[in-house]
Amino acid sequence: MKQRSYPVPQMEPPLSPRETLPTMYDLPSEDPEEPGLPDEFHDLQPQLLSATLRLSGYARDQIFTGTDLNLYYDVRQPQWYKRPDWFLVVGVPRLYDGTDLRSSYVIWQEGVDPFVVVELLSPGTEKEDLGEYATLGEGSGLGLSTPALSRSTDAAPVVGNGQATRDMPPRKWEVYEQSLRVPYYIVFSRYTNRVRCFQLTGGRYQEQALDPTQPRLWIPELGLGLGLWQGEFEGVTRHWLRWYDDQENWLPTDAERATQAEAQLRQVALNLLQQGMTVAQVAQMTGLALEQVQRMVDDQV
Repeated sequence: MKQRSYPVPQMEPPLSPRETLPTMYDLPSEDPEEPGLPDEFHDLQPQLLSATLRLSGYARDQIFTGTDLNLYYDVRQPQWYKRPDWFLVVGVPRLYDGTDLRSSYVIWQEGVDPFVVVELLSPGTEKEDLGEYATLGEGSGLGLSTPALSRSTDAAPVVGNGQATRDMPPRKWEVYEQSLRVPYYIVFSRYTNRVRCFQLTGGRYQEQALDPTQPRLWIPELGLGLGLWQGEFEGVTRHWLRWYDDQENWLPTDAERATQAEAQLRQVALNLLQQGMTVAQVAQMTGLALEQVQRMVDDQV
């Protein structure tokens, strides 16, 4: 796509920001000074969040989840961005303009702000991610406070109470709370397994009281909850953030659903065999291969 020169001169009647300001094709999609992800957990945890997300109130092509993707948020400073570890937008096309994979998320082009943002704390990012709620040693669990990371415009220096100057963007906290007004902001430290949930109330984030042993947050607008689950994902057993339903059941990934379906089908086949059906009859009724059913018979001997 041929790039345009920005800003585009205004006309009469005035053009919209979508027509006059840079699009995702014009803005950088990565930080050349920060290649790759911080660590493997920052890759796996967002995968699990997306894999277990099931929203009955929205079609799948009207949901977008972003992972470590540049989020351009200020129409007055189009080069400023944040890079959430994971975020959810509902009511927006899955593909950019319904046709293309996104290389970034540009608010003035999309017209829809994120509904949930999740940040995964790293040592030294407490002030950037938690603003006034930052506490000593929150990220590392070492009881030490380290300077905030300087990650290009993602964590640029700030003055005062995290507010922006003309040359310095605000911290993530201020952007999510005051600029984007993200309704739900969740922060998780894999070092301490502490989950902190903040809900936008009266224009400010209010921390929600959670059970420290079994932290869970119900989000009624989504009909889903987010909690801390201990189990195995991609060969790693630990605590993970995961979605659950209104019956407090953890929502499965596609791979887990396939495994569950296979186990149920196997149990049906075993029940039919115990009722006296032949291997051929069971295979025909269940759709299993003759060899699979025969192995079940052999295993019972």
